[in-house]
Amino acid sequence: MPSSHTSSDCPSSAIDSESLTSQTVYQPPSYYQFAISLLKPAYRLQVWRRSHKRDNYRQEVEQRFGKNYPSVPVGNAEDASFAPVDMPSTDKGIIWCHAVSLGETNTVAPLLDMLLASGYQIWLTNTTQTGFARGASRFADEIAQGRMSHSYVPVDSPAVIERFLAHVKPDIALFVETELWANILTKLSEHRIPSILVNGRLSASSFIRYQKIGSVSRSMMKNLALIIAQDNESAKRFRQLGADSAKIRVAGSLKWVINTPKNNTAHSTAHSNTAVTDAKTVDVEDEYQHIQHQKIELATEFGVVGRPIWVAASTHGGEEKIALSLHKQLLSNPALADALLIIVPRHPKRFDEVAALIQSTELTMARRSAEESISADTHVYLADSMGELMTWYQLADVALVGGSLVDVGGHNPVEPTSIATPVLMGGYTQSCQTVVDRLSEVGALYQPNNTFYHPVALDAASTTTLPKAGKNDDVALIYQQLLSWLSHLDVAKQAGQAGAQLTVQKQAVLVRQFTMIEDVIEQYSNQELL
Repeated sequence: MPSSHTSSDCPSSAIDSESLTSQTVYQPPSYYQFAISLLKPAYRLQVWRRSHKRDNYRQEVEQRFGKNYPSVPVGNAEDASFAPVDMPSTDKGIIWCHAVSLGETNTVAPLLDMLLASGYQIWLTNTTQTGFARGASRFADEIAQGRMSHSYVPVDSPAVIERFLAHVKPDIALFVETELWANILTKLSEHRIPSILVNGRLSASSFIRYQKIGSVSRSMMKNLALIIAQDNESAKRFRQLGADSAKIRVAGSLKWVINTPKNNTAHSTAHSNTAVTDAKTVDVEDEYQHIQHQKIELATEFGVVGRPIWVAASTHGGEEKIALSLHKQLLSNPALADALLIIVPRHPKRFDEVAALIQSTELTMARRSAEESISADTHVYLADSMGELMTWYQLADVALVGGSLVDVGGHNPVEPTSIATPVLMGGYTQSCQTVVDRLSEVGALYQPNNTFYHPVALDAASTTTLPKAGKNDDVALIYQQLLSWLSHLDVAKQAGQAGAQLTVQKQAVLVRQFTMIEDVIEQYSNQELL
């Protein structure tokens, strides 16, 4: 899929204020309202079934149905003792941002950082418990300071939404990627609160589902003030669902922006700054040398200098078994007999399960949670910790990004490529295919049967081990590429450097989406003053 940032259907010129602020309120069809009223009791039961044993069950139910919200966020000017020294003493108003789950929360986090730094207050909502937990941890300081509030999203019932809006009083609403609800958008439009779809993505399968409820989809598209699409294909699909071309912009994907974990000393590269500057001003070579220096420091710290290292990161059930099988094959190669595999399961609840799986093999293991050191005899290091993913990406020579060997959709490959680590992914990358294709083009990411893939080195030593195979041999092809990169670390470094260079170039997407949001806020503010 092409990743161009302009489109003849969706011109990138300045946003027309009249087209944004003169919108009519579009009501969803009556059958949708009837269905929502019937589903509310069933949905409450569903919430109870999945979370009644958790401590936050009451909190989730109350917030879903319009009760017991936290206090609204306040401008830092009201309590300067809480304000970081580099924060402006301004109060630009409250922005409601809805991110469904963990992935969307991670994706939008750098944008929320920028909005907070510019003087806005944020009300963040999530749908899933994993997303809520991530929001609470990622923005713990901002929530404690009162600059951000956090709750579960209200159900799509007009009465509940009215109570939510009356409490929060947002000036604008942001929805991340594809999570849209017809009643919510209608109520926002009735209250003259502009709603923006940020980092909008509409896959072919999602497009078909939205087409099946055409009247509902059309009302949602019409009530949005702006759609900031990731790519041209998504923009085209949004338009086909009924969105006005004048309200669609293509800006690229926020997945290119590095969501650096706070307090992560291992990943203190210049990427935290390049997101808000022109990428052309960054010395890519200096950045790459800095990354390599940090890799050496980490290898020394963990006692693994000189060992070939690869990481299987953000893994799901079934993927650890594949990674362990691949590692056994590597160890049978005399040249890679000292290779180390780092496994980072996606979900903490699976840490013990994965530990038991490793113990059932003949491989020796050390666990991060047990503070066990990596010895010369350690085959597998189980990184069963939180907030250290970038450390493991930085330590590794090659990264296998999870959620791609099983049908999850693939996790963000930009995290490893941002620190010059080449990437392997399976065939299930529907959540990030455009990014995967672009990284494949420069040789930084290998995905079996990806026609965009162009290796950075074409010498015989780096390519003769790669056999021709069919689509059913994905794991075999991944192994051959893993073997090739670990056997030729100079080639792996070239691939990693290509990925880091592309990632730096793509950082400007954050500024583009931020600027588009501020343009809409300004135009609505000007309209209110007339």
